[in-house]
Amino acid sequence: MPAKNITVHTGDLPDGLSFGASVAVDTETLGLNPHRDRLCLVQLSAGDGTAHLVQIAKGATTAPNLKSLLQNPKVLKIFHFARFDVAVLEQNLGAKTTPIYCTKIASKLARTYTDRHGLKDLTAELLGIELSKQQQSSDWAAKKLSDQQLAYAASDVLHLHALKQHLDYMLAREGREDLARACFDFLPKRARLDLVGFPDVDIFSH
Repeated sequence: MPAKNITVHTGDLPDGLSFGASVAVDTETLGLNPHRDRLCLVQLSAGDGTAHLVQIAKGATTAPNLKSLLQNPKVLKIFHFARFDVAVLEQNLGAKTTPIYCTKIASKLARTYTDRHGLKDLTAELLGIELSKQQQSSDWAAKKLSDQQLAYAASDVLHLHALKQHLDYMLAREGREDLARACFDFLPKRARLDLVGFPDVDIFSH
């Protein structure tokens, strides 16, 4: 049986489920090409030690409760590498996610003393927690996910609120809060550029 702090839902979030003012979000797909590789799982956490995992079936294009949450302007969505997740959620569910906070971008702006900005690196340094990435490459389209897959998927969202708190302090200390916010606000447009064919183009270059 999966851990008690992990709840799996099929197709959508249940009616009436609230995550409060901010929710950590992550996705699992069959690969890293949003045009080819479909969305299989969406993970969410309120930062309270519990995780809700939504399995998305092949061919599914709607998840009304999930989409409503992603588009709710009063709920901050916390991602790690939001650029990919936001694109995948728009491509598969038509969700235009906002507002957004990305711990990877925050890390790159605040932790300029390192080039290690992966989630595993962040949780190890800032929280003293070692994450296992053993299940990162596995079949997320399986009808029944293993306990190991569920634990891995949940771990990707359980710590994002705590990471945000540490990174916010570092951004404020370095005077880069406004710059981070501007980057977060641009993320839906960056994801859209990926979807329409500009994944590797710096549109600001000469």
